[in-house]
Amino acid sequence: MQTDWSDERLMLAYRAGDADAFTILYRRHRGPLYRYLVRQCGSAAEADELHQDVWLKVIHARSQYEPLARFPTWLFRIARHRLIDHYRQHARHLLAQHESAAGEDAEGGEEWIERLPAASEEMPHVLLERHDTARRISVAVAELPPLQREVFLLAEEGRLTLDEIATVTGCGRETTKSRLRYALGKLRKSLQDLL
Repeated sequence: MQTDWSDERLMLAYRAGDADAFTILYRRHRGPLYRYLVRQCGSAAEADELHQDVWLKVIHARSQYEPLARFPTWLFRIARHRLIDHYRQHARHLLAQHESAAGEDAEGGEEWIERLPAASEEMPHVLLERHDTARRISVAVAELPPLQREVFLLAEEGRLTLDEIATVTGCGRETTKSRLRYALGKLRKSLQDLL
């Protein structure tokens, strides 16, 4: 059954013309990819557009797909390149965009929280506590330096290994490891009362 297949096998099946294989891949990776994009650009509207663009690029690139890396590595590399193109198209420097993302988050960044799955417990005080915790985590992630945030999100949302993140970002493994370590340290410090 296709639902048991690896991502790479599904992508090869899709490359061969199996549309159902793409549907399974999309269902598996749409949430992590969307969360990565929205947390990187800080805008749900921009993330929606980028999310569609990334999946269109996957569709258009299917005939050239070769399983040289895990599918998520390939997918998040496409997403990262699309983010870079997005910033270039809008004549904004990547660093300036990331620095302003924290301000945008405070104004309209709660839209993505509404897209996350509902809490299993529907008690109002539990929902409020989880909403506040999610907001605090979102703000803490947005306040990370851009390169640390990128590595953290690729690890958490993309479930990529250090080597895969190094491949996606074009950095060395040790640099990637350091960025992730610093990001985790800053998040622990920012969220220490939640731990």
